[in-house]
Amino acid sequence: MTETILQIIEVIRSNSTFLITTHEGPDGDAIGSSLALASFLRKIGKDVTVHYQDAVPDLYAFLPGTDTVLPHIPDHHFDVSFVLDIGERKRAGKEFCDFTRVTTTVNLDHHLSCDNFADYNLIDSQAAATGILVFRIVTAYGYVLDRDTALCIYTAVITDTGSFRYSNANREAFTVAGEMIECGVNAWDVAEQLYENQPRKRLELLAQCLPTLDVFKDGQAASVTVTCDMYAACGADAELTDGFVNYPRSIRGVEVAVFFRQLDDKKFKVGFRSKGKVNVAAFSAALGGGGHHNAAGCTVEGTLEEVKAQVYAIIEKSL
Repeated sequence: MTETILQIIEVIRSNSTFLITTHEGPDGDAIGSSLALASFLRKIGKDVTVHYQDAVPDLYAFLPGTDTVLPHIPDHHFDVSFVLDIGERKRAGKEFCDFTRVTTTVNLDHHLSCDNFADYNLIDSQAAATGILVFRIVTAYGYVLDRDTALCIYTAVITDTGSFRYSNANREAFTVAGEMIECGVNAWDVAEQLYENQPRKRLELLAQCLPTLDVFKDGQAASVTVTCDMYAACGADAELTDGFVNYPRSIRGVEVAVFFRQLDDKKFKVGFRSKGKVNVAAFSAALGGGGHHNAAGCTVEGTLEEVKAQVYAIIEKSL
């Protein structure tokens, strides 16, 4: 047990009101880890508020506690704020970053590029998911995991390891997942919710996305794109694009995959994925973003052609 975990446990024991938040466009780890922490804190008698800048995607509506997430922070004082999985502070959103009525801040993260911006910073890039850090804290506290908390932790781990397909799927990830199943989590039920329950319009959007496939750098890199026009044609939105970047990455010989997602006329969200040999966090950092060795992202301004030219140039130089 690290000194930081001991300090965080003391913070939990000695305070009463907690604010929890995570990054914009929350994914499975962001939602699972933050709701797991909230569940644990409520079970031990704490007053907990969970705030997300963006709404919980329908995909994760099965997780207990999603109905308690607030779009705005109540205007009162909190003893402690927990910030999970954000990579960098600004990704928690302007409302949280401007909020000053908090005494102590705790940062839980597994991004390589995360800053020590909080009073207490538990950052471990070897952790498969931020949910793993929540598990370490909860068990070190001495809490016997209940099914709701376990379900959220399991979801954090399975989504951030790509169902244990990614290189971050280490022994600890499998061990924690196994313990969550022993706590009553049904692995098939979670898999069905995550992978066998998609809306028809997601496939319609994917059908428009796949023809944009662009393979370059002698087959070592590939990209796909989703535009605003595609959203309009399908009646879809950005949350339905989760996982699209995995299609170009699945091509034999491709080491780096890129997903261009249009935000407005001259702005794109760029997601990078690696099979392991290439550190895509370096690509993202060069464009003002952040992330992990195998998964990173940034926002780039310009037309699609201009954005692609910038991104491709960085990849071409490195591969």
